[in-house]
Amino acid sequence: MTQIIDGKKISKEIKDELKEKVAALKAEGKEISLAVIQVGEDPASTVYVGNKKKACEYIGIKSLAYELPESTTEEELLNLVKELNERKDVNGILVQLPLPKHIDESKVIETIDRTKDVDGFHPANVGELVIGGPGFVSCTPAGIIELLKRSNIEIEGKNCVVIGRSNIVGKPMSLLLLRENGTVTITHSRTKNLKEITKQADILVVAIGKPRFVTDEYVKEGAVVIDVGIHRNEDNKLCGDVDYDKVAPLTSAITPVPGGVGPMTIAMLMNNCVRSIELQ
Repeated sequence: MTQIIDGKKISKEIKDELKEKVAALKAEGKEISLAVIQVGEDPASTVYVGNKKKACEYIGIKSLAYELPESTTEEELLNLVKELNERKDVNGILVQLPLPKHIDESKVIETIDRTKDVDGFHPANVGELVIGGPGFVSCTPAGIIELLKRSNIEIEGKNCVVIGRSNIVGKPMSLLLLRENGTVTITHSRTKNLKEITKQADILVVAIGKPRFVTDEYVKEGAVVIDVGIHRNEDNKLCGDVDYDKVAPLTSAITPVPGGVGPMTIAMLMNNCVRSIELQ
């Protein structure tokens, strides 16, 4: 029987735990606030920002929204980030990506105070992840580790294969699996013999950004498959990087799309906001 890993249920468990922590912090007179900056009106970004605001409200975190026009200059955005860095009443700063073409994303990320970088993208936090330090971890990979642990899936000693090498998912994912004592292989669009390598995986994390790319030919029987992708198919229905109908029957556990990895990203963002108080 394939175990369907329920990201909605697990993310709600995490948010409920955080809600209690936030209430306890408020009782000590500590309030947490998150500043979310969105530049332009990318529809997907607007949805994500809305979900983040709802999660803040649920947990008891104050959210400050900065909705800036597409025409905002890089200098204006950097000045806003610097101002938020200085504010004692702001614990977390999140700049919604992607940014308009005329703004250098890496410059913006590097300007955020590392102790307020709740997205976990600042080079200093990435460095902490590499050496096992206490910095923030980017939310999607951190959420995947929680999905595995809370579904009683053992990582230690397992053959873990990651498809994708992005700074947001692939690279941090491989480091987190390594931290949990997995044996990790990173593959990507240029990997030769990709199917042979993925067929060795006990845990396969797919973040290649191509709809239904991974079919049953890539997966060994009994593997755990985590699908990070989210796309709209030809019928305008949501689908992932994994061809779910073909792959699910082979697996011991799999994440659906939607309702798998997606809800975890926001739960872990909230977790980072609560941790920001300790790091500051």
